[in-house]
Amino acid sequence: MPDSVATQRRILIPVELAKLPPPLAGGQLESLQGITMGTTWMARFFHTAALPSARIREGLQGCLDLVVQQMSTWLEDSDLVRFNRADANTWHVLPMEFFTVLEQALALARATDGAYDPACAALVDLWGFGPASRRASAPSAAEVQEARLHGDWRQLRLEPAHLRALQPGGLQIDLSSIAKGYAVDLLAQWLQAHGIHHFLVEVGGELRGHGFKHDGQPWWVGLEQPLARDGQALTDLAPTMIALHGLAVATSGDYRRYFEDAGQRYSHTIDPRRGTPITHDLASVSVLHPQCMLADGLATALMVLGLEQGMQLARRMRLPALFVTREGQGVREHLSPAMQDMLS
Repeated sequence: MPDSVATQRRILIPVELAKLPPPLAGGQLESLQGITMGTTWMARFFHTAALPSARIREGLQGCLDLVVQQMSTWLEDSDLVRFNRADANTWHVLPMEFFTVLEQALALARATDGAYDPACAALVDLWGFGPASRRASAPSAAEVQEARLHGDWRQLRLEPAHLRALQPGGLQIDLSSIAKGYAVDLLAQWLQAHGIHHFLVEVGGELRGHGFKHDGQPWWVGLEQPLARDGQALTDLAPTMIALHGLAVATSGDYRRYFEDAGQRYSHTIDPRRGTPITHDLASVSVLHPQCMLADGLATALMVLGLEQGMQLARRMRLPALFVTREGQGVREHLSPAMQDMLS
């Protein structure tokens, strides 16, 4: 089957369905939601009255608050901000969750030859997509070069045995492209640890599902579709439904945050190898993975790499991924081999 596909409704089903008994008779479908990380979160699950809804909400919100306190670039006293401001050549013991995400982010940087770079906060701020003020014009080449001096993942050194990281001096970490996915994983882990095994959890559009609904159906979700450059919905894309059974999905796109200057459109997705926003025709990438943290980070990495290099990486990693490229006034979809294998 070719990479590109015609416009038609698609159903994606995991190649291997985990064996799990259906929800217990008498269990209730509960739905909780709230605010976190400048966006919304949601959890739908089946449970019995043994665990009050208020206790579940408290536990889930606690997971989200933990990620914010440790990894937010917007919170002045977060562990990440304190590390970014630390003196040169100082070692710092990090909270386990922060260390786990940073370690995985570095693994992604190595796997993508720096197309994914957790030490890109200075560039993100420079282009107006971080805590610093928004900007209406592109920075100069000199400003880009200066910001790049504060970001190189190869300078990061970790000591896993002691959960320590070295601040070499001026290095600025930003984990926004992976921490949200990790938060989804924490929600899933909390529910499972408390005996809830049939659920769908979501933070800002990144989702993870496990188990089934009462009717024996998995958690069906529609794959996020990119917007046209004018912000309108595209009508020539095939609707895609995914059975999130033991899977997470994350989407990265050029349509979420951007600014325009002198007729040029600058996306919030920055190629850290060049220090500038991406300029290729890739509109979005959606990735499926058992861990939402990895789906989140990999979606960003593939978005930076573009269609050709991104597809090569997806093939090498046997990663289910859907690429959408802009072609004239329309778009075209490209499925990785692992994604094609899931077509029903």
